[in-house]
Amino acid sequence: MKIASWNVNSLKVRLPQLTQWMAEAQPDIVALQETKLEDAKFPVDELAAAGYRAVFSGQKTYNGVAVLARGHTPTDVVTDIPGLDDPQRRVLAATVGDLRVVDLYVVNGKAVGDPKYDYKLDWLAKVREFLAREHERYPNLVVLGDFNIAPDDRDVHDPVAWRDSVLCSVPEREALHAITGLGLYDSFRLFEQDAGHHSWWDYRQGAFRRNLGLRIDLILLGDALKGAARAAAIDRGPRKWERPSDHTPVTLDLDI
Repeated sequence: MKIASWNVNSLKVRLPQLTQWMAEAQPDIVALQETKLEDAKFPVDELAAAGYRAVFSGQKTYNGVAVLARGHTPTDVVTDIPGLDDPQRRVLAATVGDLRVVDLYVVNGKAVGDPKYDYKLDWLAKVREFLAREHERYPNLVVLGDFNIAPDDRDVHDPVAWRDSVLCSVPEREALHAITGLGLYDSFRLFEQDAGHHSWWDYRQGAFRRNLGLRIDLILLGDALKGAARAAAIDRGPRKWERPSDHTPVTLDLDI
């Protein structure tokens, strides 16, 4: 089974790229972030024609998450976390076969010290509480998405320049560590320990060509699935296409 996560930065714009990539990569489950579509405009028929059934939670212009599955209709869907008062569509949990999938589009935070940064840390704390309950109920848990946090300095093209900045600050990394401390593993780091692997690059300053990026798109898996992990990768191909998202897909192969 292949699982993928991709911040498409507008599904309306990137739908042809998504369907092309899925036809080539053949993922079984795809979590999307920043779909930027109201639910009534979600391309259900187009994705069905591509072989995928979808659940989604969206809004106009901003945010939006979706889970696509091949051969399964995702069930037991959760879009609102108890105790988290957030009208923004950033969380989507669903069951696909034997897996419980939680798709996250984590708050950006804008800048350290900004009210949005404080909200990000509070948001992450409440999401951690939700994930703790999900992990208890569903041992086969996969948590994936755009975390807007580079886990450590290996995931940053210039750790000195980014030190103490949003996406790389100590409190954000501690919040992410609190989540992985629930018994979740960063699947990419099960296979690759080196620096220089990124999943997001700014559109400016030739950042992709120069590999000036961050690894902020993650697939975390629970203890029960760790032994089933066979490969993890960052597919840089779609970032080279015309009108790309600023993110590229990340994937995990499981032997289940």
